[in-house]
Amino acid sequence: MKAITTVAAASLFALVGCALQPQQNRQSADNGSTDTAISDSAATDSTSPGQKTTHGHHHDGNPYFRTATSTSEGSVVVGGNTIHYHAVAGLLIVHPKGWNDAAAKDGDDDPSKSGRDEHHAKKQSPEASMFYVAYFKDGEKPSDRPITFLYNGGPGSSSVWLHMGALGPKRVVTADHTHTPAAPYQLINNDYSLLDASDLVFIDAPGTGFSRVKEGAEKGFYGADQDVHAFSEFIMQFLSKYGRWNSPKYLFGESYGTPRSANLINVLETEDDTDFNGVILLSQILNFDNSVDGVPDNPGVDIPYELALPTYAATAWYHHKLPGNPQSLDSLVDEVEQFAMGDYATALRAGSDLSSDQRDAIAAKLHDYTGLPVSYIEKANLRIDGGEFEHSLQSDADITTGRLDSRFSGPSIDPLSQRADYDPQSAAIGSAYVSAFNGYVRSTLHYGTGMRYRPEYDVFEKWDWQHQPPGFGSPQSQALNVLPDLANAMKYDPDLKVMVNGGYFDLATPFFEGKYEMSQLPMPRKLQANIEYHYYMSGHMVYAHIPALQQLHDNVAAFIANTEHQQQDNRR
Repeated sequence: MKAITTVAAASLFALVGCALQPQQNRQSADNGSTDTAISDSAATDSTSPGQKTTHGHHHDGNPYFRTATSTSEGSVVVGGNTIHYHAVAGLLIVHPKGWNDAAAKDGDDDPSKSGRDEHHAKKQSPEASMFYVAYFKDGEKPSDRPITFLYNGGPGSSSVWLHMGALGPKRVVTADHTHTPAAPYQLINNDYSLLDASDLVFIDAPGTGFSRVKEGAEKGFYGADQDVHAFSEFIMQFLSKYGRWNSPKYLFGESYGTPRSANLINVLETEDDTDFNGVILLSQILNFDNSVDGVPDNPGVDIPYELALPTYAATAWYHHKLPGNPQSLDSLVDEVEQFAMGDYATALRAGSDLSSDQRDAIAAKLHDYTGLPVSYIEKANLRIDGGEFEHSLQSDADITTGRLDSRFSGPSIDPLSQRADYDPQSAAIGSAYVSAFNGYVRSTLHYGTGMRYRPEYDVFEKWDWQHQPPGFGSPQSQALNVLPDLANAMKYDPDLKVMVNGGYFDLATPFFEGKYEMSQLPMPRKLQANIEYHYYMSGHMVYAHIPALQQLHDNVAAFIANTEHQQQDNRR
């Protein structure tokens, strides 16, 4: 992969998947939420929101390839209204692209109807599974009820972060911008669950969570396009299994989940003939050439420095490192965006032709916007990558600034390092999220006994970053760029709506990067009206800051309400 090495890519999304890791696991007595198990049979399977259980299938006794499900009931209070729901936790078997589904259907053979040896000879062993938890609001007609598929990214991250921190019916309590103390953690009613607007399906990518890929089958699932094929197959199966083909449908991806969504929506439309009402992007990066983490490995590509500068300024503003202590973040960000794409961009393009006076003037301006010493800026050749900024901003106190959420800080591992050695937000909230979910999935969802849940799984050494854009006959050896895929999907379905969400304090996928990328979509200008933007006083996991979580909920709920019943026209 050009522009971003495997190491740089791992740095970009490690411990993020979506972004990070937060939460906890005990339920408050007065949180307004209740849960009761209805079934936990080892071979039960919910076939539709109206039916509680039917039999599922086993695969050679391996629990990670067992399609049985567990169904439980619960309620959540959102906006003062109690929502009763039932939750289904289970696995679906997925296959690599090109798999012949006519050869043998996993689990279709009944060993009681033929000899055991004959049964095993006929059955094709599954190679990958995908774990999900689906929440269905009770008493709703499926065709009238929106359904949203949610996932984090990584690649190599489970959906535990969105599930436990953002939009599920339970939320783990974590400190807002400091290290959350160790267990016991508190799992509470999520006042901002999206269940008031949509049914929810949290999906774990192959290899993560309870999802698995058999040894030797990794090439069929660990890659930009292979991963999207698995998600596409999962969604097609899910829509049939639960009778949701006529429901308004949405994708919600965070972090690497955003390039997955851009690629996936194009595949769903053009290969699966299935339109979606909307795509929700949280903390996006659609073109990896724009990553501020991998820039030193890609000299001559300066746009990442420009796109990260407004986040550097917002971070320095938050930590009171800017000369003059400007009061308004909005005004500061607007000013820095103009400078970044104007004088700063011109100076970087000039390279060694930049005069000494111009260089000094740009360095002084960068000092005003970042708080970093002019001498450091000049030594860095006016180009400071994300890791350098995180290490240097508060280095006078041997403190490292957070990457996923720069409101967080922590003691520097090595004060003499060039770049940050860890992410303080990941360290601050990861244990809470993982502990909370591991308790919740077993005690409340009644799933996972004897199984190990992987919040993250290291797939970078095996990941195939090559991607085949629309119109190309083969995968391309370049930095992953799915802008053509999203543009193609928006042209193929001119009614498709896209929602962009970002945090001002996100150094992993800076918010201005998202603005820039959407402006570069190769599509008719009028389709830009189908995109809406929302920004929050938080970081990569915007929901880690409760006021931002409330705003995120309200904005996404409004987006769904405005797009779930689109007026038909005669364009097709």
